[in-house]
Amino acid sequence: MFSKDNVVESLEIFTNKIHDQRGYLSELDTPIGDGDHGNNMNRGATALKQELSNKEADNLADVFKVAALTFMSKIGGASGPLYGSAFLEMSKAAQDASDPESILSAGLSGIQKRGKAEVGDKTMVDLWSGALDLIKEGQLTYQKLDQIVEKTKEMKAHKGRASYLGDRSIGHIDPGAMSSKYLFEAFIKGGVFD
Repeated sequence: MFSKDNVVESLEIFTNKIHDQRGYLSELDTPIGDGDHGNNMNRGATALKQELSNKEADNLADVFKVAALTFMSKIGGASGPLYGSAFLEMSKAAQDASDPESILSAGLSGIQKRGKAEVGDKTMVDLWSGALDLIKEGQLTYQKLDQIVEKTKEMKAHKGRASYLGDRSIGHIDPGAMSSKYLFEAFIKGGVFD
C-alpha cells in the first residue's frame, strides 16, 4: 500500500537514482531524441528533493501533488508535463485510495491523456502499463522491469521526437521507459508493495 512515508522514501530513492544516471539517460536520448532527458529529469529530481526536505506534506495526496507541481515546473521537454500529469492524477486518486493498482492506474491514465500514447508506441506508457499488469498479478520484480524496458529497443517509435526517425528508432531503448523503470524500482525499494 502507498503511505505518505513510503512515497517520500521512494521519491528520495528515485531522485538519487536519476541524479546518478542522468548521463546514461541523456545518452539513451541522444540517438532518438534531444539528448537532454537525463539533464531535464535531474533538474526536476533535484528540485523535488529540496521541496520534500523543506516542507512536511500533510498526507499521501499532498506528496504526489508536490511531485506533480515540481516536475511540471522544473522538467523541460515532454517529460515534465507527462510525469507531472501522472503524479497529479495519482494525487487525486490518493484522496480515496492507497492501493498501488488504483493510484498507478490513475497515473498511467494521466500520461496517456497528456501524451496520447498507447502501448507499443515506444514511450514511458510501455513501462507503466507493463508494470501495472505485473502489479495486478503480484509479479513485479526488478528483472521483469528490465525485460519491459529491453522490449522498447525493438519497437518503432510512434510518438515524440523519436517517431520522426521511423525505422531508425528501432534498436534503441526508450529513455522515458528507462526513467520510469527507476521510479517503479524506487517504489519496490521504498516498500510500497510489501
